[in-house]
Amino acid sequence: MDRQRRKVIVVTDGDQVAQEALEQVAKRIHGRVISLSAGNPTHLSGPELVRLIHRAKYDPVIVMFDDCGNAKEGFGERALRYVANHESIEVIGALAVASNCIKSRGTPVHMALDCHGNIISHPVDKYGKPQYNEELRIYGDTVEILNAIQIPIIIGIGDVGKMRRYDYYKIGAPVTTKAIKLLLDIYNNNTGTDSI
Repeated sequence: MDRQRRKVIVVTDGDQVAQEALEQVAKRIHGRVISLSAGNPTHLSGPELVRLIHRAKYDPVIVMFDDCGNAKEGFGERALRYVANHESIEVIGALAVASNCIKSRGTPVHMALDCHGNIISHPVDKYGKPQYNEELRIYGDTVEILNAIQIPIIIGIGDVGKMRRYDYYKIGAPVTTKAIKLLLDIYNNNTGTDSI
């Protein structure tokens, strides 16, 4: 069964800008993105997303989840929980995307990337600006569900495709691209594989 499990990267953002950025990233890493998973909030259910993941031609598959500012567990988080716990899916990593959700409890992350693509040991805000006086935790409207799921590596990042245009999709979404490549490198190192 393990060989058949699809390798998935989850991203806790799903607006149109994030979609455009992640489509660029997928091309660069020779992966696939489920463009239909975009939505603010997520409009597809967990079972629908699992079916789309299995239709993707190859791994890794990037899937977007968004709660559209809902501080409680919203549709995006419920869909993420379903996908991550599905027996045919292996979530190999996640991008925890910062937002201005002030009621969020947040989620701890293993590392963060600032708006210049630097790996840092501090959290970032939605603009990718380091928050030097805070613990390494990302606050956003769709990140808390990551606390309840076993994910081997979680990287914190600012608003995908934005970050004051440092991550603009027309320049290849360099910060998000670096974050996804970093997830893949860590996964491959941990599993002893050359590539997915």
